[in-house]
Amino acid sequence: MSAPHEEACDRTTLVSIFLGIDGGGSKTSCVIGDESSVLGTGTSAGSNVVRVGERQARQSLGAAIRQACAAAGVSPARIERTCVGIAGGARPEIAAIVQRLLNDFVSGDIEVVGDMEIAMEAAFGCEPGVIVIAGTGSIAYGRNSKGQTARAGGWGFAISDEGSGHWIGRSAVAASMRAYDQAESTGALLASIMKSWGVTRREQLVVTANGSPRPDFAALLPAVLSAAGADDATARNVLTQAGVELAALAKIVIERIFGMGGTLSVAVSGGVFSNCEMIRQVFYETVLAEYPNVLPSQTFVDPANGALALARRGVRR
Repeated sequence: MSAPHEEACDRTTLVSIFLGIDGGGSKTSCVIGDESSVLGTGTSAGSNVVRVGERQARQSLGAAIRQACAAAGVSPARIERTCVGIAGGARPEIAAIVQRLLNDFVSGDIEVVGDMEIAMEAAFGCEPGVIVIAGTGSIAYGRNSKGQTARAGGWGFAISDEGSGHWIGRSAVAASMRAYDQAESTGALLASIMKSWGVTRREQLVVTANGSPRPDFAALLPAVLSAAGADDATARNVLTQAGVELAALAKIVIERIFGMGGTLSVAVSGGVFSNCEMIRQVFYETVLAEYPNVLPSQTFVDPANGALALARRGVRR
C-alpha cells in the first residue's frame, strides 16, 4: 500500500497546478493549488525588487516557492501557470525583471501584475469595491460596477506610501526628535525605537536614520505599536494619523469612481492593518464620517489567494 503522501503526489499529476505569489516589501507569500483547492503555502523575506534588489528578490522568491512546493508534494516543473503581484508590477521594466527571476524556479506561463490587483481579486473577485493595502508601502485601488478603476497612493516611500509601515516608522522617529527639540518627554517611543535599532544614544539614532543605505523604517512598526500599547501619546498620535492618511487614499478612490450613491464595500490588507486595531478603527471611522454608505469588511484579505485565483483563470480577464 502506498503512503498517503505518495497518493497525494500521484493525484497532482492528473490535474493542473497553479501558483499565486504576493511579493511584498517585507514578506513573500506563495500559495500553490489545483483547480479547486490549496495544496501548500510558503513564506520568506521580501521580494519587491525596487526595495530589496534583484539578488534578495531572487533568494526570497526561490525560498517561498520551494517551501510551497514541498508542502504540496509538487515539483515546480508541474506548475502550469503562475501569477505574481508586486508593487510596481504594472511597469514593464519591473515585470520583466520579476518574470526573468521566476523563470529560474517555475515552468509554464508567468504573469506579473500590481499588488493591488491580486488584493482586489482576493477581496471581491469580479465584484466592485475598494481595497486599501498598508504593508511596507500603501495604496488604495477600486473598481465600480461599470468596470472603471482608480488608484491613489503607492508612488514609493520617498514621495508617497502614506500610512504605510515605512511612513509610520519614519514619522515615529521624526516625532520623537521633535519632542526632544521642544524639551518634551520622549516617553516610551524613543526608547523602543533605539532598542529596535540597537543604539543607546540619540546621536547614534540620528546617524542611523540618515544613513546610506537607508534604514528599514518599516521594521520599526512593532516598536511603535509597543510604545502605543504603553500609552505613549506620541506613538498613538502617529498611529492615529496613519489611519487618517489611509482613509484619505480610500476617499480619493471613492470620489473618483463611486460618489455618494448606493452601498460600497471597502476591505483592507497588509501588516499595518492586521497588526494595529487602532489604525483599522480610525481608518473606518474616518471613511464612514464622509461616506456613510460604506460597508466595512471585517475580514483580512490575503492577496496571495487572489494571485492564485488569477493564475487559475489565466490572469487576464
